[in-house]
Amino acid sequence: QVQLVESGGDLVQPGGSLRLSCAASGIIFSVYNMGWYRQVPGQQRELVASIDIGSKTDYVDSVKGRFTISRDNAKNTVYLQMNSLKPEDTAVYYCNAEKVFSPRFTYWGQGTQVTVSS
Repeated sequence: QVQLVESGGDLVQPGGSLRLSCAASGIIFSVYNMGWYRQVPGQQRELVASIDIGSKTDYVDSVKGRFTISRDNAKNTVYLQMNSLKPEDTAVYYCNAEKVFSPRFTYWGQGTQVTVSS
């Protein structure tokens, strides 16, 4: 019954922007740390950005200054604003939810494709 529904992935030119959204249902959203991961075929899944239940954020070095993660607990939604996109940002982006103090309760979205190309 738990679902993370992602949207916003698209084809965009280098330097462009996208906003990814992840709407959660079936969980008490406010007690879950949230994250965005990305994966390129043949590579490990990489944690791009995270936001905890107190809204503390963290980013992988390659996206610092360009990406912003945020959450709206009233809407049960986490966002990833991506600016100044580069071809190396091309990947499938996944939403992740992990219950605080209970990492056994971890859920994933279906993934959304982001392609940055001329």
